[in-house]
Amino acid sequence: MKLDSIDFSILRVLQKNNHLTNQKLAEQVGLSAPACLKRVRQLREKGVIEREVAVLNPRLAGVPITMIVEVEMERDRADLSQRFSRRVEEAEEVTQCYQVTGEVDFVLIISVRDMDAFQDFCERVLYAESNMRKFRTLIAMKRNKFTTAIPI
Repeated sequence: MKLDSIDFSILRVLQKNNHLTNQKLAEQVGLSAPACLKRVRQLREKGVIEREVAVLNPRLAGVPITMIVEVEMERDRADLSQRFSRRVEEAEEVTQCYQVTGEVDFVLIISVRDMDAFQDFCERVLYAESNMRKFRTLIAMKRNKFTTAIPI
């Protein structure tokens, strides 16, 4: 799907507030309501809009600790990476997982309620992975910026 400037306008507005009525969205992007609705449906159908979610305040939701975990694997094999990816996918503490280039193989963003929960995660996911060489944990002291919006 080739996106045009109107599609990008719609996406920019929806990334900030997806609770707008179709009428309000149409007004903001300069379209008629039916034309706007058609475009939004196409963006969803084509997968440009993957999903629409509520963004929670971690502290108020009871998971105030965010950790960045760098994982280095022992062997670099596709089947072993896929196995680890599946294990991470199943762990609810992992909010983001990136397979990366460089000195480490994976970077995980973890959200937990306390250090006991992090220890449980380590035992269940990291230490249980036979192909993991080592991991390093960075604890976020303060969230200076957070957005789900991508620059378009």
